[in-house]
Amino acid sequence: MIVGTVRDILIIFLALTSITVWVMLGILIWQIWRLTKMVQTELKPMIADTKETIATVRGTANFMSENVVSPVIQTSSRMTGYRRTAMALFAQLPRGESAASKSGGAAAFTSPTNNSPAPE
Repeated sequence: MIVGTVRDILIIFLALTSITVWVMLGILIWQIWRLTKMVQTELKPMIADTKETIATVRGTANFMSENVVSPVIQTSSRMTGYRRTAMALFAQLPRGESAASKSGGAAAFTSPTNNSPAPE
């Protein structure tokens, strides 16, 4: 008699536990479905906006490179070339370069021989 009562109580307990597990599993599946819908409705547009922004930045960088940076570099290099050509034609190369090239480059690294402190 006691064994039958314990058995009946355990069967009821297992049935209630099984029902609880199935309800929790249903809630979990419903939450996963909601999460999937949220990802589709909110994250996909954000990713599309990010791709559009990256394309705009890439276009701006290309425009700046082609229309601003390259002309400035070309103009600067041409002006430097013209200046050096004029200096070579009129023999006005800086003395530091010509002196260094004549003495093997040592003139640029020599220091004055007078090491006494400056008068106050």
